[in-house]
Amino acid sequence: MRFDTIAGFSLFLCLTTAHLQQPHHAHHQPTQQHMNRRERFFHDIGVALSGVWPPRTRSQRKMVKRGGVMSKNQCILRTPNNLIQDSPSTSPANGTSTSSHGSSTKKGGSTSTSTSTSTTKSSTSTGKGSSPTTTTTTAASTPSSAYKKKFDASGDDFFDNWTFWSLEDPTHGTVQYTTQQDAQNSNLIDIDNDGNAIMRVDTTAQISGGRKSVRIHSAQTFNGGLWVMDALHAPTGCGTWPAFWTHGPNWPADGEIDIFEGVNENGNNQMTLHTAPGCTVLPDSGGTGKLLGSVCGAAETGNAGCGILDNNANSYGAGYNSNKGGVHAMLWDDEGVSIWFFPRGSIPKDLSSEAPQPDSWGQPSAHFPSSTCSAYGFNRDHTTIFDTTFCGDWAGAAWGAAPTQGGPSCAEKTGVATCQEYVQTHGADFSEAYWTVKSVKIYQTS
Repeated sequence: MRFDTIAGFSLFLCLTTAHLQQPHHAHHQPTQQHMNRRERFFHDIGVALSGVWPPRTRSQRKMVKRGGVMSKNQCILRTPNNLIQDSPSTSPANGTSTSSHGSSTKKGGSTSTSTSTSTTKSSTSTGKGSSPTTTTTTAASTPSSAYKKKFDASGDDFFDNWTFWSLEDPTHGTVQYTTQQDAQNSNLIDIDNDGNAIMRVDTTAQISGGRKSVRIHSAQTFNGGLWVMDALHAPTGCGTWPAFWTHGPNWPADGEIDIFEGVNENGNNQMTLHTAPGCTVLPDSGGTGKLLGSVCGAAETGNAGCGILDNNANSYGAGYNSNKGGVHAMLWDDEGVSIWFFPRGSIPKDLSSEAPQPDSWGQPSAHFPSSTCSAYGFNRDHTTIFDTTFCGDWAGAAWGAAPTQGGPSCAEKTGVATCQEYVQTHGADFSEAYWTVKSVKIYQTS
């Protein structure tokens, strides 16, 4: 076949290539569109053979994108007015589409995501090609924790994790501990609308014996681990003696760890160990609290043990409750026993996310190092306990003493001679003698 002009020959090759690249389907029947395409093809061949360009305005034509794949060939047509280039548009791996006729960038393409890193690539056309820019964003994530949750008392099932102690109070309090059924019938226990556990005391105006209260023991025992108790409110007021603590089956040989404890109208939490003889703690033990006694043996101290007073004024009592409590954490490991208090609003994020990182918490309020009191040598098989008693060996004995933050004693404030008399005749005064506990969680590393 002969052509009178080079332009005609070039046009013929270009159009032939474009026509042959159209998709073909074995069972596709001819349509009017296909017939029109065939007629235009033979018409354009005739034009090419004649060497005469028809007097018409030619608009820019782009290669057709089919099935998301652009043609890889280029066809350049020289016309009287301009040079039209139907160039392939690149489809980078991220879905960015660029055109040589003006800069056009389609963002939001493919995103590669790993556990903690999201990487997005995007290209911006410059007309001569462009280099992809890689932006890497590392998502905020909680570091993994070596501590695995072994015990969880929270929500509607909170009381399923405990047994109710209904025996005589070993600390000689003016109290009557109830069974679970009696506690329910007397409205002493409840789960509020937010899923918090409530433990109250009886507020009957006058009683002849002990005032009804609740003491619960965890169904599981532990040797070492991390205890985390989150409370919004704890009992307070003259005559009260609440505690959250752990102890072994044989007291004091298997030890006792008081995590949260106080009496009457004290304003500072007291953390104490009660052990067999031989356990001591030194003033420079590493905690921030005030050491009250260095000998922990119960027999050697009249059962007082070695106490450390928290310096935080909101760690116990009215200040604690007005601040909506906080989180108490006790770590029992090879290094000893450490106790922290985190007021509401200052709770570490790793505790809220159940991925505790004790090494990041700073100095504890109390630290009883194994160097002078072996944590595992003096503590074994501990159960976890909540209780609220009245008077007894501590609150009763301290009836005439000033509270930790100073001020009048309960004897001076109430005008009642003894703690027992007050507890039996002033039931309405115990409206603040209740626990509101969000959760108790115990973690171990194995």
